[in-house]
Amino acid sequence: MPNILILGAGMMGSAMSVPASDNPSHNAVRIMGTPLDGAIIEHARRTGRHLTMDRPLPDGIQFDTFSLDALDRSLDWADMLVCGVSSFGVDWFAGTVAPRLPQGMPTLSVTKGLLDNGDGTLTPFPRFWAERVGRHIPFCAIGGPCTSYELADRRHSAVVFCGGDVGVLRKLKSALETDYYHVSLSTDVEGVECAVALKNAFALAVTLAVGMTELADGEGCAQAYNPQAALFGQCVREMGRVLDLIGADQSNLAYGVGDLYVTIYGGRTRRLGILLGRGVPFDQAMEQLDGVTLESVVIARRVARAIRLLAAKGKARLEAFPLLTRVDALLSGAVGLGIPWREMETEP
Repeated sequence: MPNILILGAGMMGSAMSVPASDNPSHNAVRIMGTPLDGAIIEHARRTGRHLTMDRPLPDGIQFDTFSLDALDRSLDWADMLVCGVSSFGVDWFAGTVAPRLPQGMPTLSVTKGLLDNGDGTLTPFPRFWAERVGRHIPFCAIGGPCTSYELADRRHSAVVFCGGDVGVLRKLKSALETDYYHVSLSTDVEGVECAVALKNAFALAVTLAVGMTELADGEGCAQAYNPQAALFGQCVREMGRVLDLIGADQSNLAYGVGDLYVTIYGGRTRRLGILLGRGVPFDQAMEQLDGVTLESVVIARRVARAIRLLAAKGKARLEAFPLLTRVDALLSGAVGLGIPWREMETEP
């Protein structure tokens, strides 16, 4: 019966407590909030429900507020760690938590994203943490289409755990897989993480078409699926081209495309894309979204910047990424609303 510590009480980290608790191994599960999660932890203690996800959490879970002493005690207790911090907490995790991890502790991140290194290369979070710690901690990550709401509702979900050690991946799978949470394994960390991170940027691109239809025909109008489908196809092409640039296996595209499909249909990324498609300037759209920086915006800018650097070195063709670069330019205010339809056309 493994002891599983989930660090970060956000929606996806907390949702992971559901398969962790349902697993036939009868795991002991503890959720520790980050310093930003105090209200969520207190609400869960009082009600047994998650504050923002508005779902019940499994019986028997222990909820802890964050302190360094509490973290050390929990890490001594735990057999494995699920990292539920957002991509904006990656540096905090690297500086505060990772150095305290016991040698060899399996660590599984729910966080999707990439760091650009200023030279056209991109680093997934598990590699970044491993480099920062400088000792053997098997950092792994989850990819694939899975929303927190549906995981908490025990809907069938198919994901992939990626990491450098198959044995560790199998241990994590054994502790977390259920009859509704289906887990594949991959050692191609860069390929998986790149594919699933890109979905945020490209979901923003597809939902522009939703807003543009509403701009033309009015809010509440019938959906126009031809432009959405065309943009979805172009997103798949450009995602595949990014995977080529980093030397990743194209089979990873399936994880990113599935994740793209899920992300298009809900959340702040969809709302931002629709607002931009309606012609709302980026700054005003962000105000309507309470000014919270979105991962879709960050990843679009990071990957577009990396591609431009590679193109300047002759290692990439900028014209192969017309949609991504257009989205990046729209976010920066360099261009107005529009889709590069001609540039997206192909021929033999």
